[in-house]
Amino acid sequence: METYKTTGTCSREIIFDVQNNKIVSLKFIRGCAGNTQGVAKLALGMDVDEVIARLKGIQCRNGTSCPDQLAQALIEYKAAHPNS
Repeated sequence: METYKTTGTCSREIIFDVQNNKIVSLKFIRGCAGNTQGVAKLALGMDVDEVIARLKGIQCRNGTSCPDQLAQALIEYKAAHPNS
């Protein structure tokens, strides 16, 4: 299980798990419940690289968004786990 502290969004943290480069669990802590639950459900089972490509750069406020923060979390994850 991985934990990412978000910045610039209403959500404060993203907790996720990746297996075989696929997202197998994902939860946002705080934030707009409907939006974060929707993003989490859509991303489940998706390839990490696909999620990054689709969500990176989406802006809401402060130059980022919950989807963008998920992309940042996954980029950080990939950097820390290059052989995953």
